[in-house]
Amino acid sequence: MAEAVAWVMLAVLAAYACAGGTDYGAGFWDLCAGGAERGERPRRLIDHAMEPVWEANNVWLIFLMVIMWTGFPPFFAAVFSAMWLPLVLVVLGLVLRGAGFALRRPARRLTQRRVYGAVFAVSSLLVPFFFGAVIGGVASGRVAPGTPASADAWANPTSAVTGLMAVGATAFLGAVFLTADARRYQAPDLVDYFRLRAWWSLAALVVLAFIGLPVTHHDAAYVWDRITGGVPLALIVVAAATALVTALLLARRALRWCRYTAVAGVVLVIAAWGAAQRPYLLPTSLTVGQAAGVPPTLTWLLIVTGIAVLLVGPGLGLLYWLDTRGKLEALTDADTEEERPPAEPV
Repeated sequence: MAEAVAWVMLAVLAAYACAGGTDYGAGFWDLCAGGAERGERPRRLIDHAMEPVWEANNVWLIFLMVIMWTGFPPFFAAVFSAMWLPLVLVVLGLVLRGAGFALRRPARRLTQRRVYGAVFAVSSLLVPFFFGAVIGGVASGRVAPGTPASADAWANPTSAVTGLMAVGATAFLGAVFLTADARRYQAPDLVDYFRLRAWWSLAALVVLAFIGLPVTHHDAAYVWDRITGGVPLALIVVAAATALVTALLLARRALRWCRYTAVAGVVLVIAAWGAAQRPYLLPTSLTVGQAAGVPPTLTWLLIVTGIAVLLVGPGLGLLYWLDTRGKLEALTDADTEEERPPAEPV
């Protein structure tokens, strides 16, 4: 029972990494788009692509937190006690990111749009980094029941590499999805713009992966020993293959299929990490069985999860389907034209 709940928790984490990660990646490219004039058209595309789903994606995060504190209370307590500071920064980033995104479009003055846009973009960079830092701290074995809060739990080599890889993965997902969105909105110059950035982010992920090999070998010995053989290694190999397929699909402009392969690559990496940590939630200190709640709680948690999947899943699936096919809102000619009207005076 506990093992099943743990895999459900990992699956929800993977869903949030892909759905929310795509939005964080869009924010990353918003940050890198340049000044008001040069970056206006990419930012218009980012706004239109994100608007229908950015709030719905946080459902996965809420679901993840509920499973953690209900199904595995000692695990929840250990992680949030030892790494409360980066998690507070994540929450702060989520709030500021949502506020910045919601307020920048209706803002009338250029100065206000720049401020709100900067808040949105910078928060989109910091949130995945600190999420990755927390995961790196867990994977390195620095967190155990009773571990006091300290910078070492999340400011260490494994956390730094994992945080950067989280940012790189979100940038990759965001660029891939925005490439497909640009073609759907008939903006061929933006197709090339985001396709190039998808290749750049994939190359950055490869570099970070090679940097992370010696880091995890020395700093996260348990996970390293498990991830370099057996099922975890097979999952990593398949993930690398899907990344290569994604790059080839981008080159061939098969943009609908490249979204699926990009998501599959991220899911496979997360699955490899989960398999490498098994049977531990906190490597070498807290197993799944030790962290699990009482059996009746786990049973009801699985029942409620099944009900939620039946009630919420079809709605979310329909929302994503409509969004990826441009059925929710279409861009006007003014949104993708090369010239823009002069901004209002500051």
